[in-house]
Amino acid sequence: MLLDETFDVAALPVSDRNFEPLPAGWYDATITNAEIMATKMGTGKYIKVRYDINGPTHQGRVVFGNLNVRNPNPKAEEIGRQQLGEIMRAIGLTSLKDTDQMIGGNLSIKLDIRISEQYGNSNEVKAFRAMHGGSAPAPKPAAATTNVKASPPWIKK
Repeated sequence: MLLDETFDVAALPVSDRNFEPLPAGWYDATITNAEIMATKMGTGKYIKVRYDINGPTHQGRVVFGNLNVRNPNPKAEEIGRQQLGEIMRAIGLTSLKDTDQMIGGNLSIKLDIRISEQYGNSNEVKAFRAMHGGSAPAPKPAAATTNVKASPPWIKK
């Protein structure tokens, strides 16, 4: 299909993106995307999470991680669910029904470097905690419920 203009490579901007893995360590991050995906074999599901780095260095860089939430390998599923629990505690979620609830969550992530001759070195998210090493705010207790039905507002007592 013809373009409606001619592009000259000399006139196009050069990317300054850096795809080298970040140094291992703790980084403050914001979850900017989280979506449920099927595994390659179609036998499980994982949550694909995007973390945007806020600091203390490498602001603006992006790291991805996967959380196995359903997997035929029980150990893989256990690890993924533990990690999901760590994330939820770090960002203050007491329950999760939709991955969109994770978006906007701020936390600290611990990165390691995965060495791979086949795919090149990359970052791996190894741990999660509330920002600045503290614990997330304690969830508010649920309001006490009783079996007494409240009267509609139009009924006089």
